[in-house]
Amino acid sequence: MKIIQFGRVLLGGLALLAASAFSPASAQTDPAANYPNRPIRVIVPFAAGGGNDIFARLVGQKMSEILGQPVINENKPGAGGRIAAEFVMNQPHDGYTLFVGASGVMSVAAAAYPNLPYHPTRTFVPLSMIANFPLIVVIPADHPARNVKELVEWAKKNPNKANYASTSPAFITATELLKLKSGMPGQMIPYKSSNEMILSVAGGQTLLAISDGPPAVPMIKGGKVRAIAVTGSVRSPELPDVPSMAEAGFPDVNTQLWSGYFAALNTPPAIVAKLEAVLRRAITDPGVAEKLKVMAVNPGGGSSAEFRKMIDEDIKGYIEVIKAANLKFDN
Repeated sequence: MKIIQFGRVLLGGLALLAASAFSPASAQTDPAANYPNRPIRVIVPFAAGGGNDIFARLVGQKMSEILGQPVINENKPGAGGRIAAEFVMNQPHDGYTLFVGASGVMSVAAAAYPNLPYHPTRTFVPLSMIANFPLIVVIPADHPARNVKELVEWAKKNPNKANYASTSPAFITATELLKLKSGMPGQMIPYKSSNEMILSVAGGQTLLAISDGPPAVPMIKGGKVRAIAVTGSVRSPELPDVPSMAEAGFPDVNTQLWSGYFAALNTPPAIVAKLEAVLRRAITDPGVAEKLKVMAVNPGGGSSAEFRKMIDEDIKGYIEVIKAANLKFDN
């Protein structure tokens, strides 16, 4: 009799344990259940006014509307974006500190720096791409060169005045590739953001810049600088009168850059999935997508898996370019 009673008690206890495992209280252990319940920080690796900063503010506003929490952008420029990347790595991996990574900080840096303390797809989780885009070759509005070939010839005749503005390895790689393919001389002058880079060209401090669209397009349309080509083989819909590099006679100068959101590697998978879904919704929102297109970029909003695959392929491509051009970057 005692054995039977013990068995009933044991079975009852197991039933209670099973019930508790599926109770509403246990559902609260889901790390995404109450996420987010406070503001999210988005670390931008360049100064305010550059393309990535503009992207982050545009998408961040829509994210905030969807999540019902503030999305606060923080600019941490320096070392080509590596300072910001390392900062995010060292924050709690809880989804409350995200990173807007660009090609230069992520795939180009992974290809260029053998001792880089992070990796785009090994120490970060790619969440979703914001946009990809060609680059735009801009020169001072009053410069006598009317196209890329004339600019190359002018630089060869005036090597002491041949310099270019840049902010990161991505822009450096694109410009050095043009130099390699054309024989054009040019000393790199560093700036903290692509906005400062364009202003230096407008002010005549530098001869040219190969820039992203967001800071360049308004200055082009305002007559402050002149666009003479876009990288790649296709013209930009926002700059239909500007020839592609292929049309300009330099088809191998085909750099395409991108920008996207990342989380630290050990962020709980449930939070990663929630962030991916929110970002895809924000980036593909018709209002956001249209504003991105106006900046001469192609809106993203694809999946995390698609973004990861693209980055890994991108790294392989940059390794090939860096080797072919014999480029050297200081760690």
